[in-house]
Amino acid sequence: MEGSSGDGAQKAAVISRLMAAKRLSGKTHSQIAAETGLTNVYVAQLLRRQAQLKPGPTTAALRAAIPALDDDLVAEMMAPPFRSFRPDLIQEPAVYRLNEAVMHFGESIKEIINEEFGDGIMSAIDFYCSVDKIQGVDGKDRVVVTFDGKYLPHSEQKAEHMVSRLNRH
Repeated sequence: MEGSSGDGAQKAAVISRLMAAKRLSGKTHSQIAAETGLTNVYVAQLLRRQAQLKPGPTTAALRAAIPALDDDLVAEMMAPPFRSFRPDLIQEPAVYRLNEAVMHFGESIKEIINEEFGDGIMSAIDFYCSVDKIQGVDGKDRVVVTFDGKYLPHSEQKAEHMVSRLNRH
């Protein structure tokens, strides 16, 4: 089992099998998401071993949506993943453009977060992401990428609140 190891070749083999199972279903990530109650990006994250499949109703729904998921693949998906990315991924044009958009708009987005919430950040752990297709006012297809993350305020670091320091005395 791949588990949490960083063995890239083994992870790639599992991902290949997971993507083959998805292809056999004949469904898109969005169709699988609709059947399972997950977001389309989370479905892709599960199939790319960037997220952990939790036991329970989601597992059953995913197996129903992708019938070729065998016990071994489901066991792989339930193991904590080694979250990573290939260094050459940034060269893929769609990924490059997403990165470019975040870098271009990032300072303004950060400023608005600070105005609306205060000094803090958006979590990438307590986080939802989806990709949707809509039609623009000009009738052309548009991509909508939604980042929905919990707000995390930066804390004031008072020594009296630092439990690890208090327990040493």
